[in-house]
Amino acid sequence: MSDDFMPRAATQATGRPAPSWAKKPPPRSKAATRTTGKNTARKYFGPRDPQDHARKIAENVLEAWYQNFGGNSIDVPLGTVAALCLVRNVPGLADWILNLQPEELPRLFTEIYLGHWINRPDLINRALRLHDWAWNPDPDKQQLRAVHAVTRAAISTGLLDLTGHDDPWQRSEADVLSPLLTGLRHKSDKKWRGEYHTPACITDLMANVTVDKEFAKPGMSFHEPAVGSGTMFRSVAQRLRDLGLNPHDFHWYGVDIDALSAGCAAINAIVWDLGPRCLIGCADSLAPEDDYAKTRAEAKEAFEERDRYMDTANTIVAWRRAFALLDEVETAAA
Repeated sequence: MSDDFMPRAATQATGRPAPSWAKKPPPRSKAATRTTGKNTARKYFGPRDPQDHARKIAENVLEAWYQNFGGNSIDVPLGTVAALCLVRNVPGLADWILNLQPEELPRLFTEIYLGHWINRPDLINRALRLHDWAWNPDPDKQQLRAVHAVTRAAISTGLLDLTGHDDPWQRSEADVLSPLLTGLRHKSDKKWRGEYHTPACITDLMANVTVDKEFAKPGMSFHEPAVGSGTMFRSVAQRLRDLGLNPHDFHWYGVDIDALSAGCAAINAIVWDLGPRCLIGCADSLAPEDDYAKTRAEAKEAFEERDRYMDTANTIVAWRRAFALLDEVETAAA
């Protein structure tokens, strides 16, 4: 893979306020603590093994979704957990999220995805099926109640303790989305799709056996033609970090024929910090077409679209500042 296309940082729209999820949650009063104590996050004392922890999160999310009659749209609970995987844990954040009302959650999730879209529009576009529902201006009330239950279940089972670390090594210890996606799939659906994700213990073993300092050289490429949710990439990235290498110095290309799996891999690429040379495609890797060229073209188009939107936003901000300054001058003159 060549470096002629590399993801570029966006020029931030001057004066754009930070999204609400990125701000430090406001302190809760003692009265609020007494009245909403049931909505206070408690430290999670479940399985210590990261893989067991991820499976426990999936179990509780599945139970919450179906007990609250969420419906058959598995992209909704999957996208809810994926969004929560993208936030960094700060003191008070879990409590703040737990105290949001169901109708407030779609805005939270869209702001999370939008915040990451500014940096990696290609990956967020690839995960469109995971967040498309959150942009619905007239959401289904019952579905929102199920989303609320899923959010509470994920947070209460310690999701942010697993994926909210600043250190990418710590938040790459497990793939949370893999057991959730396979759990949401019906047995017959998984069978005809041939969707069986490789367990983390196997991918860790493969990475430890095949990747060493003699083999891994910065600039080389890792290609996964059936990437699933990206578990193999996670194991390789962790192995590189254990060897003192930076995943950012390597090329990653994963492709999957299933849009939801590819979307999960795209989100995980951000969570695991695979770096700017990571591309995730949705295509049939056995087809004669060049799926990498297609994915690369889609990524390039996503960045160009991002740049156009950011240029427009900067222009709007500049005009507003000019008009505000003109109003000040006219007021002073009067």
